[in-house]
Amino acid sequence: MHRPPTPQNLTAPPHPALPRNSNIASFAKDEGTPMDRDDTKARIDTLIEPFNKKGVAITESTTFAGDLEWDSLTVMDFVAAIEDEFDIIISMNQQAEIETYGQLIDAVTKLRA
Repeated sequence: MHRPPTPQNLTAPPHPALPRNSNIASFAKDEGTPMDRDDTKARIDTLIEPFNKKGVAITESTTFAGDLEWDSLTVMDFVAAIEDEFDIIISMNQQAEIETYGQLIDAVTKLRA
């Protein structure tokens, strides 16, 4: 009598691109090296420079509407620059919750993880 394969008795040959005794999840995590918060902040620091027309000192608590006095068009342009740089999508709901520079860094770091 033929028994159908079950997850317990199925084995697949290792993928040639993966190191031996590895799995895809750990390989992706190790090789992809997700950006940490400091790396994310450094890249966003560079991105914000051309948008900071008033030369405001940027800190974690800097607000986009209050301190930087950005209008909605500037916010949308800045969000588009971040989405392009990090290859992510920041939903309108997420954007509405982000009020400070520190919150933005946290959100991008989380989306990149």
